[in-house]
Amino acid sequence: MSIKTIDFWFDPVSPFAYLAFERLPQALEGCSHVVRYRPLLFAGLLAHWGQKGPAEIEPKRAWTLRHLTWWAQEHGIAFETPAMHPFNPLPLLRLALACGPNRCVVEALMRHAWTTGVDAADATRLAALTEALSPSRDPASAEVKAELRASTDEAIALGIFGVPTFGLDGRLFWGLDALPML
Repeated sequence: MSIKTIDFWFDPVSPFAYLAFERLPQALEGCSHVVRYRPLLFAGLLAHWGQKGPAEIEPKRAWTLRHLTWWAQEHGIAFETPAMHPFNPLPLLRLALACGPNRCVVEALMRHAWTTGVDAADATRLAALTEALSPSRDPASAEVKAELRASTDEAIALGIFGVPTFGLDGRLFWGLDALPML
């Protein structure tokens, strides 16, 4: 059995990306795989494709958060909507890249945003998270900012239009509900 590489394209602003992240180990159980965690700016995708995000349409935002709260309870996943949503995910995305995104880093970012119910963009909390993760590069550096832009551009070039998106063997799988198909 050969090891498959799966690209997990995400933005911590997305509750769907968080829940897919939490379910990914169960979805891939028994498969020989490695996951590459690929941060991208969801707002960049939306702007490119001329779409609004689910949280930008109030009735859709309310339904989505209610549905995801139920879904998380059904699957035993801690989930609490941040005090402000949508929030600015740039510091979290840049922190992921500055650390070298791996499962532990992405888990810390996702849980920072989706398990406490407080402001995910709070400067004090972000500083504590940055200290705890000890990035090898400066998250605010021009190099990291350029890397995030390049990653988002790459995702657009691949045809990615939302998060989470999984890439496997040249195919894309979009959304939390695509995990069984993946």
